[in-house]
Amino acid sequence: MDKRQFIKSWAVVTSLLPLASCANVFAAGNNQPNQSSLANKQLLPVAINPGDTVALVSPSKATDNLLDVQIATEVMQALGLKVKISQHLTSRRGHLAGTDQQRADDINAMFADTEVKAIICLRGGSGAARILPLLNYALIKQHPKILLGYSDITALHNAIHAQTGLISFHGPNGTGSWNSFNADQFRRVFFERELMHYENVIEARDELAPRTNRIITIRGGKTQGEIIGGNLSVLTSLAGSPYLPDFSNKILFVEDVQEAPYRIDRMLSTLKLMGALDKLAGFIFGDCTGCNPIGGYGWLTMDQIFDDHIKPLNIPAYRGAMIGHIKQQFIVPVGAKVEMDADKGSFTLLQSVFQSI
Repeated sequence: MDKRQFIKSWAVVTSLLPLASCANVFAAGNNQPNQSSLANKQLLPVAINPGDTVALVSPSKATDNLLDVQIATEVMQALGLKVKISQHLTSRRGHLAGTDQQRADDINAMFADTEVKAIICLRGGSGAARILPLLNYALIKQHPKILLGYSDITALHNAIHAQTGLISFHGPNGTGSWNSFNADQFRRVFFERELMHYENVIEARDELAPRTNRIITIRGGKTQGEIIGGNLSVLTSLAGSPYLPDFSNKILFVEDVQEAPYRIDRMLSTLKLMGALDKLAGFIFGDCTGCNPIGGYGWLTMDQIFDDHIKPLNIPAYRGAMIGHIKQQFIVPVGAKVEMDADKGSFTLLQSVFQSI
């Protein structure tokens, strides 16, 4: 090849390099986080019926007792469902239920599995945020299914909703309490597909005035919007990442467990500083189990914290909803449109949350 032919050939090759580079970017970008949740419209999961197969996965903490798996399996069977165990459900690496890749692979596999109609998280704990970059969001979007869990599973609910628009469900984990209230919620939400009305069950028992499941109105009024949220600690840990949904005109629900009030104050401060609280249409706080003050120079009360962070927003807001680390839990569809009434301490679904059959 002479000099002129070489230069001509090289010009052809170099002209194709940008196209090859773009092809690589597009190929790599298929599973990359979408930086704008606004690009994802609401996506409804496929409904389930008795007799369908559900999968048990463990995205966070490992189980230290195989009885947990047996109990979760029996619970799903008692609800009329068949159970499929994910490959790494009982794996362990430190406190985690296997490596990050194994836990992500299980979730990806269960979304891809045509036999599986819904995915139930075995337990919470810690570690779900580690697998968010490893989830195949394009695959999840192609196979929209019910995902149920709470606590650390908040990371999955928010990431999947932010990246795909899929509605998922904040409610009991497989190893949680499956009392008559929770089982009834499950049947009404998933089998009967009710437009649920969520209002605390209040029983006076042997008291002149009821003491349990009481709500406190922070600021009265009604509003409508898509409801998002979950565990406050996990939610705020996603700040600055592409795995947090847009808060504009949303109704935020949060809960927590064993966090001192000053930590709740710090987390709400984080949401305030990032501009999230100022975008909200409404605010619901569930239960803060074991969130007791500690000694020292004194502390803000929970009442003062909500007065400081939530009341000035001038939006409907209340606390005490049956959401959180408690025995009786609402099953809340994350990303669904609801109407809330802060004076009554309730919210109601305004839409079907499943694809039409």
